[in-house]
Amino acid sequence: MNKVFVLRPSEDWIVDRLVSEWYEYNSDMSVADPSQADVIWLLANWCYRNINHRLLTDKKVITTIHHIVVEKFDQNKLFDFQQRDSITDLYHVPNIHTYSIVKQLTKKPVHVIPYWANQNVWRQTGTKADLRKKHGLPLDGYLIGSFQRDTEGYDLKTPKLEKGPDLFLAAVEKFWQTNKSIHIVLAGWRRQYMMSGLDRLGIRYSYFDRPEQEIINELYQTLDLYPVTSRAEGGPQSLIECGLLNIPVVSRNIGMANRVLSQISICDDVTLANSSVPNVEELRLTKGFEEYRKLLQAL
Repeated sequence: MNKVFVLRPSEDWIVDRLVSEWYEYNSDMSVADPSQADVIWLLANWCYRNINHRLLTDKKVITTIHHIVVEKFDQNKLFDFQQRDSITDLYHVPNIHTYSIVKQLTKKPVHVIPYWANQNVWRQTGTKADLRKKHGLPLDGYLIGSFQRDTEGYDLKTPKLEKGPDLFLAAVEKFWQTNKSIHIVLAGWRRQYMMSGLDRLGIRYSYFDRPEQEIINELYQTLDLYPVTSRAEGGPQSLIECGLLNIPVVSRNIGMANRVLSQISICDDVTLANSSVPNVEELRLTKGFEEYRKLLQAL
């Protein structure tokens, strides 16, 4: 059996959680030291220089590309991709949109495998009414959620356009015109662009600054709708989390949307879509690991 080392970013980000989950449920084929591995999995591909170059050339290497923002893929990013491509044996991508871009950049094999869904993390913990009361949210409101950053890292006002905060604001403004009970639930960090936009529109919201995962799990359960308005995504993880928590979603045609959502719920203008709960049954643990394990053992 091939032994696998999985590279984590150590950035307190989603990929760190994915790496931890992999090691927890796949200890039989995983090692903590890359020198002891047969396969090095660059799940955090941007950190590949943290591993000794000799190991990367001596071992089999699988590189995950979560998503590529075409507008930001400049010559420096292309050079970095080519450097990493020279030590990569095959690529993993989570969706067909990323696949179509990566296939243009490499002659190496590219495999599409969706993210797994950890039902032990994202699970029902209370009633909608009780959790709204617990977090000070309106009991009779129509709650719409957004739990990802929307502002670029170099300041607190420039929108991170690939995450679609401008499209989210346009959508909730349309929703609000026909439903004045709308209340937006924001969580995470760098939400300044969204909050200033909601203030300008006069739409009520509640903001939870970088809550723990347990709180995000509860906030999901208070929602009536989760719109996905991103322009580029690997997942997003919110599709998986909403699927496990039975939260209705409308989405643009990005990331894994066409894998887990009904076509009636996918539209570039999400206000024209009909919401549905993402179907993530086949991605639940431990079934969600099966394709990864087969791919890693076939190297």
